[in-house]
Amino acid sequence: MMALLSVLFFASIIVFLAILAAIIWFFVKIGGAGNRQAQADEARLVQELHQALEKMEARVEALETILLETQYRKGEHP
Repeated sequence: MMALLSVLFFASIIVFLAILAAIIWFFVKIGGAGNRQAQADEARLVQELHQALEKMEARVEALETILLETQYRKGEHP
């Protein structure tokens, strides 16, 4: 009788651990796919920010050029 209880106890622990492992594997598998999508979205966002900053840099340089030309025409040399 005691042997049967021991076997059932250890079998229930093994079944519990198997179910727990399956649940963890499921969430890791789903989480990994979502994580890749999140990384792709983040990379795309960084690229868009980089392009926007390059455009802004070009605009600032153009404004600096306009400002310097205006100052030069007025005789206000730096």
